[in-house]
Amino acid sequence: MVTRVLLLGIFVTGLTAQFVKPVGDALEGKAYLGGALLSLVGYVLYDQVKELTSSVRAPTRALVSSTQLGSFVSEAFEARRVEISFLGYTGETLYNTLYHRLEDLLDRPGPTRRVLVRMLVPDFGQPMTVPSKVGEQDVPVDDPDFRQRMEQRCREYDGILSELAERLTAAGRVRVECEYRLYPGIPRDKICIFNRQQVLHGLYDLSARMRLHHLGDEYYDPKGYRTDLNVWSREGVAEAAVANWTKHFDDLWSLARQPRWRQGASA
Repeated sequence: MVTRVLLLGIFVTGLTAQFVKPVGDALEGKAYLGGALLSLVGYVLYDQVKELTSSVRAPTRALVSSTQLGSFVSEAFEARRVEISFLGYTGETLYNTLYHRLEDLLDRPGPTRRVLVRMLVPDFGQPMTVPSKVGEQDVPVDDPDFRQRMEQRCREYDGILSELAERLTAAGRVRVECEYRLYPGIPRDKICIFNRQQVLHGLYDLSARMRLHHLGDEYYDPKGYRTDLNVWSREGVAEAAVANWTKHFDDLWSLARQPRWRQGASA
């Protein structure tokens, strides 16, 4: 602000000296008009530099905790058409906040008329290094029982969300679809996409461990709620990044297969 006032003051003084003789005499020997024009150019350039600096400034929420997903879900549901996509481990962190927001639609649908939820989780029917049992010298050992435990959790989440979606759709005010699909591999990336406008991406801590019992075996078991997420938004300078992440998810979704529990239900 001070810089702007100073540059503008120089411009006005120089311009006045050019056309008002007493002022020009008082500033004899100065290049009035040239100095005035130079100060005006400086003023304009200063504004342009400020605007450029503002445009490349990092987003206000460059990094968030997974425990903050609720605010992104609430913001997404302000739209008429809501689309939420997830790729990760079990989706537990997102499921918890998503369930309550969908439940609110039964009494307070607001502007929302269409909701699509897509959840991509690992194929726990295949041998895996994560999740797995911690073996000798910390070597991961595939554990079918632990994988089945994770699969059952996803099955429960899918069942609860799908049942709620059917109730909302039957009520007639909002059409809701929720679906789980499977991708091959370990849960490395955590990705949440909101209305194709915002992408949150982070990496699970694959070294995280847990015990089912106090003195029981240890398991490699990433904790989604501890995963920090980078925020990319079309409103900032990351439109290309958002488009790439969204296309990547769409491609994975089209290649993913239905889980066994859904295949049984449709048979």
